[in-house]
Amino acid sequence: MANFTAWLDKIDGMVWGVPMMVLLMGLGLLLSFRMGFLQFRKLGKALRYMVHNEEGAEGEVSSFGALATALAATVGTGNIVGVATAIMIGGPGALFWMIIAACLGMATKYAEGLLAIKYRVIDENNHALGGPFYYIENGMGKNWKWLAKMFAFFGAAAGALGIGTITQVNSITSACNQMLDPESAHIAFSIGSQSYTWTTVITAIVVTACVTAVIIGGIKRIADVASKIVPAMMVIYVVVAFSILLFNITKVPAAFVVIFRSAFGLDAAAGGALGAMMVAMQKGVARGIFSNEAGLGSAPIAAAAAQTREPVRQGLVTMTGTFLDTIVICTMTGLSIILTGAYDQGLEGVAVTIYAFGAGLPWSQQAGAIVLTCCLALFAFTTILGWDYYAERCLEYLTNRNMTAVKVYRWIYIGAVLIGPFLTLSFVWTLADIFNGLMAFPNLIAILALNGVVVKETRDYFRRLNAGEVNEGYISFREKRAAKKKEA
Repeated sequence: MANFTAWLDKIDGMVWGVPMMVLLMGLGLLLSFRMGFLQFRKLGKALRYMVHNEEGAEGEVSSFGALATALAATVGTGNIVGVATAIMIGGPGALFWMIIAACLGMATKYAEGLLAIKYRVIDENNHALGGPFYYIENGMGKNWKWLAKMFAFFGAAAGALGIGTITQVNSITSACNQMLDPESAHIAFSIGSQSYTWTTVITAIVVTACVTAVIIGGIKRIADVASKIVPAMMVIYVVVAFSILLFNITKVPAAFVVIFRSAFGLDAAAGGALGAMMVAMQKGVARGIFSNEAGLGSAPIAAAAAQTREPVRQGLVTMTGTFLDTIVICTMTGLSIILTGAYDQGLEGVAVTIYAFGAGLPWSQQAGAIVLTCCLALFAFTTILGWDYYAERCLEYLTNRNMTAVKVYRWIYIGAVLIGPFLTLSFVWTLADIFNGLMAFPNLIAILALNGVVVKETRDYFRRLNAGEVNEGYISFREKRAAKKKEA
C-alpha cells in the first residue's frame, strides 16, 4: 500500500505541476483582463441576483436553488480539512495562494456559469442538460466530442472515487471519532494494522442511509435539501470563525505577516525560497480548487438547471459561490488555524481545525469539537449530495442518457460512501486531487477556446441592461434614484 500511495503522489505531482498552475491562474487572469475584472466590479449585482430569481424561464430549479446545489457540493471538507491540509504541507503561505487563485477563479467560474446556460439543452420534459460536455460539443464543435467524453468520464470517476464520496464521509467519521472516542478505545474490527472504532462504523452507516434517502429523489430533492441546509450551516460556521478572529484580533496582523512571508518562501533557508514558494503555491491552488471548484467544471452542471433566460446573469450568480466558499469561509478557517498556532501542534487533518476552534474561543476543546463536527458533518453531507448530481449528469452524457446505467451508478456511489471511512487519509486526498486535476484539463481548454464567446455575451448583456432592455427582477439603486428625482 505504501508503494501504491507513493506512486499516486508522483501522479498527483505531475497533474498539479507547473502546467496546471499556469493554465488555472493564466486563464483566470486572461478572463479578468478581458472583462475589466468584472468579478470585483459586478460582485454587488451578483449578490443581488443570487437572491432574486427570474420567473417563467426554462429550467428545473431557481437560480438560488442551482447555486445552493453548487454550494452544497463546494462548501465541504475542503473548507475545513482541505485548508488545514494545505497549511500543514505548504505552510501558512498556502492560504495566500488559495485566496489569489479564488480571486482569479471567480472570473473562470463566471465563464463556466455563462457557457452552461448558453449551450444547455432543454428536452421535451423541461429536463435541463448542460455543463462542460455540452459547451465543448456545441460550442467547440462535434470534432471535440472526445474531449467532452473525457471530461464526463473523469467527472463520474471523481464523484464515486474522490471528491464526491470518499473524502467527505472519511472526514465526517474522523471528526466524530475525534469527538466521541479520541483514544479509539472501542474497536469494532481491524484490517491488518489498521483498527476501526464503533463510532466510525455507526457514523458510516447513518451517513449512507441519509444519503440514500435524499439522492433517490433526484435534482429537485437535492436542491430542496441544499436550499435549506446550506445557508444555515454557512451562517453558523462564519459566526463561530469570525468570533475566533474577534477574540484574537491582536494576533491577526502577525498572522498576515506569517502568511505573506511563507507565501514567498522568505523564511526558507538560503537557496530554498523558490522551492518553498512553489510548494505553498501548489498546495494552496490545489486545495483552493478542491474547495471552490473554479475551473473544475462541476458548478456549470448545476448552473445549467437554473430557471433563467440570461447566460450572463447565471454566470454572475455562479461566481458568488467562489467568493462565499473561499474568500469568506476558507480565509476564516485559515486565519483561525494560523493565529491559534494549530498548524504547529503535530496534528493531522480535521484535528488541526478542531484544535483551532477549541483554542480560539474561551470554551473547552470539547465544545469546539462539537461545533466543528456538526458543521463538518453538514458541509460534507451536502457535498455528497451535490456531487451525486454532478456525477450522474456526467454518466448520463457519457452513456447517451442510458438511465439504467445511471441507476446502477447511483448504487455504486452509495457503496463508495459506505466504504470511504475505511481508507487511509493520505490515499483519499491524493486520489481526489488527481481526479480533480484530470477533470479540470478538458474544461479549462474549452473555456480558453470559448473565451471570446464569454466576452461577447458579457458586453451584449450590459449594453442591453444599460439601454433598459433587461428586466433584472428587482428595483436597482439607479432606478430608485430616478424614481425619487421624478417624485421631487
